[in-house]
Amino acid sequence: MNVMQKIRAYIKGTGSYVPPKILKNDFFEKVGSSDEWIFKNLGIRERRIAEGEVTSDLAYKAGLRALENTDVSPKDIDLIIVATSTPDRQAPSTACFVQEKMDAPRAVAFDISAVCSGGLYGIAIGCQFIETGMYNNVLVIGADTFSTITDWERKDSVFFGDGAGAILLSATTEDKGFFDFKLHADGTGKYHFNIPAGGSEMPASEETLKQKLHYFQMNGKEVFETATKVLPETINEILEANHLTSENVDWVIPHQPSIRILQETARKTNIPFEKVMTNMDKYANTSGGTIPIVLDETYKSGKIQPGNLLLFAAVGSGWTWGTALYKV
Repeated sequence: MNVMQKIRAYIKGTGSYVPPKILKNDFFEKVGSSDEWIFKNLGIRERRIAEGEVTSDLAYKAGLRALENTDVSPKDIDLIIVATSTPDRQAPSTACFVQEKMDAPRAVAFDISAVCSGGLYGIAIGCQFIETGMYNNVLVIGADTFSTITDWERKDSVFFGDGAGAILLSATTEDKGFFDFKLHADGTGKYHFNIPAGGSEMPASEETLKQKLHYFQMNGKEVFETATKVLPETINEILEANHLTSENVDWVIPHQPSIRILQETARKTNIPFEKVMTNMDKYANTSGGTIPIVLDETYKSGKIQPGNLLLFAAVGSGWTWGTALYKV
């Protein structure tokens, strides 16, 4: 490869996997919710729940599907990044489990934790390894089994589902690929979505189990207000930095927080909502898996065409948030 040419990371393959078990909204009537309210406010009809499968199983299956119809085999992968908030174990990384299951012996493997922004953060990291010339094929997987950290007696249990998506990034010198990222974090929001126990701050004990502190806790009002503030800001930031407007965007590939958050974000950025890709009606919020899953489905739908401009956007616990621009 000519070292004088600009190396970019482009999407060579996408894949996704969701467990077969479907949990519909009527299940949540026992916690005081309803199908009508959930669909109207969140856009969710149903979600998938893993049974007999762990996070690395979902990630592994999505990863293999991302390699289909490409000339890349597992043995050609240089790096596996798994974005997850629900790892198989605290150690080793879920990515190491995936590497073994995929039989990808050359691949370096590690996890990242940025919750719902994890997929986007993982893509940004993978692109850096490719742009520096260190690696040629990077597999970024977002995978979560939030059913394992959900208290089904709480009203906020309606939000999440299980699933995994994978993106194979490869090197190119053509005029395509990811060309900008804007990533942010604000640790002052750390308590508005968190899992209190299980880490060094509050190790597992009989008392933490009794108090259900190993399940996620969410302040829904703060999530909505933060998301509808920072997502429009960072979308406008990346467009302005690249001398683009909302009219230049062909498709928005967002994480799937709720239909109302995405509608409000589209309104504030003057992006027609029909350009915003969603699948939360089928899968709810699959956290780190949301962006790669919706990207895979959008590619397979035939909507994405050469020359299109894709805008990626996500916000998650931490707070973490960001955007990316991609030329097909």
